[in-house]
Amino acid sequence: MTIGDFYEQFGSGFILRSYEERSLGVDNSLRGARVKIDAVKGLRLTALGAVQRCYWSWNTRSQVYGADAELSLHDYFKTLADHSTSWTFGASYVLKHEDDEDILVPGTDYRLNLPKYVNALDLRTRLSHRNLSFLVEWAWKSQDPSFDNGYTYSNGNAFLVSGSYSRSGLSALVQVKRSENMSFRSRRSINGIPAFINNLPAFTYQQTYSLAALYPYATQAAPGEWGFQGAFAYQFKRKTALGGRYGTRLKLNLSYIRGLHHDEVIPVVGNSTWGTEPSTKFFGLGECYYHDINLQLEKRLSYPLTLNFMYMNQLYNKTIVEGHGGRVKANIFVADVKYKFSPKVTGRMEIQYLTTRQDQKDWAYGLAEVSVSPWLMFSISDMWNCGDTKLHYYMGAVTGNYKANRLMLSYGRTRAGFNCSGGVCRYVPALKGFQISYSYNF
Repeated sequence: MTIGDFYEQFGSGFILRSYEERSLGVDNSLRGARVKIDAVKGLRLTALGAVQRCYWSWNTRSQVYGADAELSLHDYFKTLADHSTSWTFGASYVLKHEDDEDILVPGTDYRLNLPKYVNALDLRTRLSHRNLSFLVEWAWKSQDPSFDNGYTYSNGNAFLVSGSYSRSGLSALVQVKRSENMSFRSRRSINGIPAFINNLPAFTYQQTYSLAALYPYATQAAPGEWGFQGAFAYQFKRKTALGGRYGTRLKLNLSYIRGLHHDEVIPVVGNSTWGTEPSTKFFGLGECYYHDINLQLEKRLSYPLTLNFMYMNQLYNKTIVEGHGGRVKANIFVADVKYKFSPKVTGRMEIQYLTTRQDQKDWAYGLAEVSVSPWLMFSISDMWNCGDTKLHYYMGAVTGNYKANRLMLSYGRTRAGFNCSGGVCRYVPALKGFQISYSYNF
C-alpha cells in the first residue's frame, strides 16, 4: 500500500501514465492512495485513487481512479513454461471525475453540458516465445470534450500491434498504432503538458544528436494519427570482412506518421464547425505529419578509437506540429569520434550538418568534449545557422559528479524551439547567459 505521491502506468500508458521528465519540466505524479496485490499466483492487481500534480500545485477539481489486472497464463500451464513461452492478458480501467465548467460556444450564449465522469478501458495481450514477442493492445475512452479536440463529443480509441525479434547480433521491431481523440487530461480546459493523464508513444527514434533533434515530432493525440515504425540492428561478427577486428554495428530506423482521413464537416452553429464530430474511416490515411529514415554505423577501429556515422532523411510537417511553417524536408549527416586516452580520460568530437531548402535553411554543428570519469566533464559546442540567420549558438559547460550530486555550470546561447521526449514536447525560449543546474538523487 502506498499513501502519498507516486507514479503509475497501466499497459502501454494509453489510459494512464504518470511520470517525470526533467528536461521538459513535466511531473504529472499522483497524490492519493494505491494498493498492489500479488498474493495470487500468476495474478497482479492494482487499484488507486488520487489527484494529479500540475507544476507546483495539485488539480483538486478532478479526481482520478483506476484499476489494473494482469494474468500470466504461463504460471498456470506448465507446457508454456517448458517451451520457453510466456502469455499474459491485461485489463485496465480509469475513471476521471471533473467538476463542471462554464464553457460557451464562441459567438453564442450556448453553454456546453459537460460530462462529469469520463471512463477509459484498456485490453492487451502479450505472447513471447524464445526470441519472438507480440503485443496487441486496444483502448477506449468515453465522451470527453476538451480544449484539444475542440470540445467535440466523440469517443476516443487507440489500437497497437507490435512484434519484435532478437538474438545475438540481430534485433528487429515492427509496430503499428492508430489513435483517435485520445487526449486525456485531468482538466479539460487548459492547454499544457502537465495535465495529461495518459501518454501515447510517438513511434519515432529518440535522437541524441542536436541537428537530428532540431525538428522533433510530438504525438497528435487529437484528432489522432496513424503511426508506423520499424527498428533493425545487426552486428557484423568480429574477424570478418565487414566486422573487422572489433565488429561493426549497423542500425536502421524507419518512422512514418500520417493523420486520419476525415470526411467533410458540416457546420452546426452558423458557419462554425466548433464542437462538431467529423467522421473518420478506420483504414483511411490523411496528410503526412512526419517521416524519417535513419541509418547509423558504429565502428571501433582500435581499442581506444570508436567512430559513429549517421545519415537521416526527414520530413517534418511544421504546420501540424507547431501551427505554422509548412513542410520541412531535411538531410542530416553526423560524424562522431571517441578516443579513450586512459581508463579514466575520454575525448569526443562531433561534426553535424543539416541541409534543407525550407525554414531557416542549412545548419552546422560542432562539439568537443573531455570527460574525467567519474567526476568531471568539459565541453564546448557551436550550432551555426549557415542558411538565413547566420547566427551562432555557442555553449561551454563544466559538469561535476560526486556520489549522488550532479552540478553543471554553463555559459552560452540557445535557440528558441521545441524540446521533446517520448512524443511530448515543450517550447523553450531563446536564452543567453549563465546557467546553473544541480540535482541530487535520493
